[in-house]
Amino acid sequence: MDDIANDISSTIGRRIHTERTMRDWSLAELAEQSGVSKAMLSTIERGMTSPTAALLVRIAAAFGMTLSTLIARAELQGGGLLRAAVQPVWRDPDTGYVRRHLSPACDMPLELIKVHLPAGAKVSLPAASYAFIKQQIWLISGRLEFTEGDQVHRLEPGDCLALGAPSDCTFHALEPGADYLVALVRS
Repeated sequence: MDDIANDISSTIGRRIHTERTMRDWSLAELAEQSGVSKAMLSTIERGMTSPTAALLVRIAAAFGMTLSTLIARAELQGGGLLRAAVQPVWRDPDTGYVRRHLSPACDMPLELIKVHLPAGAKVSLPAASYAFIKQQIWLISGRLEFTEGDQVHRLEPGDCLALGAPSDCTFHALEPGADYLVALVRS
């Protein structure tokens, strides 16, 4: 793992440990709540592995938060300006999904996230990851097939999709890949 990925994994791991400790949960309790094994949780908390998006979504949902909130709490300091050079970037080691958190840490319920999904890559997220938010997806470039429950949306550059009620979702980047903005509001 390179130094940047190692730093981000360590930061995320420390945040998960902090969230677990604040709730006075043991590793076994977090494992039960998230469906992630104690061994994997321990490895993540110690920064020994870069967790996948699927694992982080399950852990965040156990804490009653979104993936964005978990990563934002791990990476951001307060302030109204978040310069491009210090915006947290996280890469899913399984899919190549790259997520850049654009929003400064503040009390505003709006978060902006820019995502790059390589051609052919798929990221599936359970309905639980959408339980606390409303969101829209704006395709910047490329092509994206977004499955929301039983409905499939094929997005072209400039298309904007408002998600409905929480349901299992899959992001699938078609050739040549997809760059998109996710705007979410915590409810």
